[in-house]
Amino acid sequence: MSGAFLAGVVAGYGIAVPVGAIGVLIAGLSARTSLRIGAAAGMGAATADGIYALVAVAGGAAVAGIIAPVETPLRWFGAAVLLALAGWTAWGAVRRPGVTERAERPATALRAYAGILALTLLNPATVIYFAALVLASGGAGGGVWFVTGAFLASASWQLLIAGGGSLIGRTLTSDRGRLITALVSSLVIAVLALRLLTT
Repeated sequence: MSGAFLAGVVAGYGIAVPVGAIGVLIAGLSARTSLRIGAAAGMGAATADGIYALVAVAGGAAVAGIIAPVETPLRWFGAAVLLALAGWTAWGAVRRPGVTERAERPATALRAYAGILALTLLNPATVIYFAALVLASGGAGGGVWFVTGAFLASASWQLLIAGGGSLIGRTLTSDRGRLITALVSSLVIAVLALRLLTT
């Protein structure tokens, strides 16, 4: 049990710690809205990592082989969604800087969770990463513990990102501060989306 759990923890941190577009999105959302909504978004990303870890344990190489042919179209679609989101965030911030928070706040934490879950699931490289780790460690022994470890590690990291975003949001309470965070977040998300197209 402990070996599979620790392998899952290491795998979960390995996939979650490199901050990409999703991490920036979670931090920016938390900074511009609330910790509750940012945390819900972070749990959406962690859930996607847990789902992909489960798929990898259950299907391993077969699942990776099925996903590989559609990896490029999924990457393009994910990049397009992120670019649209970056544009929408920037447009909302510039158009009405005094109401940036209201304009971008998801209606509910559930909506933030579902949106980030869907965006994170568009990254098929995650299941290939988990499948490679599972196969390298000799199969799916202790699969439930591996998935649990991966999910908890990802969740702890995503909640740390959301908490950091919330702290930034508290220090940048002015309209100008909110405008700057929205524009910086949009720029970073756009750059990371463009990187998706070149990898």
